[in-house]
Amino acid sequence: MILVTGGAGFIGSNFVLDWLAVGDEPIVNLDLLTYAGNLENLSSIDDDPRHTFVRGDIGDSKLVAELLHKYTPRAVINFAAESHVDRSIHSPEDFIQTNVVGTFHFLESVRAYWSALDDQSKSGFRFLHVSTDEVYGTLGDKDPAFTETTPYAPNSPYSASKAASDHLVRAYHHTYGLPVLTTNCSNNYGPYHFPEKLIPLCLLNAMAGKPLPIYGDGQQVRDWLFVKDHCSAIRSVLSDGRVGETYNVGGWNEKANLDVVNTLCEILDKLKPRADGVSYKAQITFVKDRPGHDRRYAIDATKIERELGWKPQETFETGIAKTVAWYLENQPWVSNVVSGEYRQWLNKQYS
Repeated sequence: MILVTGGAGFIGSNFVLDWLAVGDEPIVNLDLLTYAGNLENLSSIDDDPRHTFVRGDIGDSKLVAELLHKYTPRAVINFAAESHVDRSIHSPEDFIQTNVVGTFHFLESVRAYWSALDDQSKSGFRFLHVSTDEVYGTLGDKDPAFTETTPYAPNSPYSASKAASDHLVRAYHHTYGLPVLTTNCSNNYGPYHFPEKLIPLCLLNAMAGKPLPIYGDGQQVRDWLFVKDHCSAIRSVLSDGRVGETYNVGGWNEKANLDVVNTLCEILDKLKPRADGVSYKAQITFVKDRPGHDRRYAIDATKIERELGWKPQETFETGIAKTVAWYLENQPWVSNVVSGEYRQWLNKQYS
């Protein structure tokens, strides 16, 4: 049995589905179901006895202690986090509460559980903390990619809160001996992505005939990682990663935001052309850049390949084609996720 937090979100739900698809080990899924948590992501396993869903907060020490005592997991994977930079600019306190205070309380609960295990269970236990490349700050055009030894230099309230959580996880290993693992991933994309991030936002806006908002000049560079590749990396780290180590997980796919959106438009032009025959690129609209927008992220994923034999299976071209096809084939999911709250957020952010 493993315990996963944030397993109804984008990456977490993909992980839960993939975990049950490749093995039979049961999974307990703890998620508070804030705006980006969506149980519809997990509808295909509604009746699967291997999946137990619990609605709750990682900061609820009583609840977490009860779950750990009841299910006695051999591992915990912490996906739970507020993760959208734009939202962190408008409401930084939410990010401090979940990513810093919540992680602290969760670590305390897990430490108490782990400390009471017998020696064999104790040595086999793992706490895997899922983080982001944004903790490393920004890169210049010619700078080498982030490695696991790159100094932290977070530039947004979101990345600062994730950096703090990473430091707490590290400290609980070095101070208390908690057997932790940390992964820092690049930008994920793929099925079930909540439509506030660049790729799903532009996909949905394109099909709705709305502007495709691009910050600044659109030349901000990110390393793009297909979400199912990320899930396989986490399984590899959980299985074979060295305790106390950090593993950077990247797709080896650096792309400027504008190039990403142009690629989306080209795929849509072929799969679902506009009635007027005009390319979706005509809907691209440049908007005022967000405050403190990092220029470039790039992940050096050499360590995880060298030590664990993991490397991504999807190129950006194959991954983005699968992503667009998924959204076109899952319009009911799209319609249900685009709630009134979400529309209000878009109006506030891109007005």
